[in-house]
Amino acid sequence: MYGIINRAIEDLIVENYGRTTWDEIKMKSNVEVDLYLSNEPYDDDDTYKLAITASEVLKIPLGDVLFAFGEYWVLKTGKEKYGYLMDAGGANLKEFLVNLPNFHNRIMLLFPKLMPPEFKISDQKEDSLNVHYYSTRQGLATFVIGLLSGLSKMYSVETKIELIESRDNGHDHEVYKVSW
Repeated sequence: MYGIINRAIEDLIVENYGRTTWDEIKMKSNVEVDLYLSNEPYDDDDTYKLAITASEVLKIPLGDVLFAFGEYWVLKTGKEKYGYLMDAGGANLKEFLVNLPNFHNRIMLLFPKLMPPEFKISDQKEDSLNVHYYSTRQGLATFVIGLLSGLSKMYSVETKIELIESRDNGHDHEVYKVSW
C-alpha cells in the first residue's frame, strides 16, 4: 500500500490517542519504517501489523480499528488531501457510489503503482444500492464499511450499511447493501 495509508493510520492514532500511544504501537508492531512517504508504495504487511497492534494496544477489536480508519480516511485524509477528487465523485451519496467504479482510475494518475480494489454497483433503487468490493487484499470488509459510513457522513445522509455477501462465507467478493 502507499505510504499515505500508513501516514493516515498514524494521524488517526495521534489525533485520538496521542503521540505516546502511536510510538508504542509503532514499536510493538516491529515495523521498521520511520517515515512513510505518501507517494511511495510499501509492503502491505506493514499496514496489517500497524492495525493489528493498534487493536492490541488500544484494547479494541480489530474490526473497530478498521471501521474507524475507513471513516477517517474519507472524512480527513480524503477530504483534506484529495478534496477535488472527492468533490468530483458526485453531488450526493448515490451519485458518488454510482461513480465509485471509476474513482480509482483518477487516483491511479497520482499513484501509478497502485493496486486498487474494484467496485461495481448493482440493484440500484431510489433508496438503496449494492456495492460490490473486489480486492486481492484479505480482511478489509469492516474497513470498507467504515469508508461507506464516512461517505454517508460526508454527504450528511443517514444510512444503513449491511454486509450481505463475504469472502468469509465462500463468496469471491464482498457485497454491501447501502440504504438511505
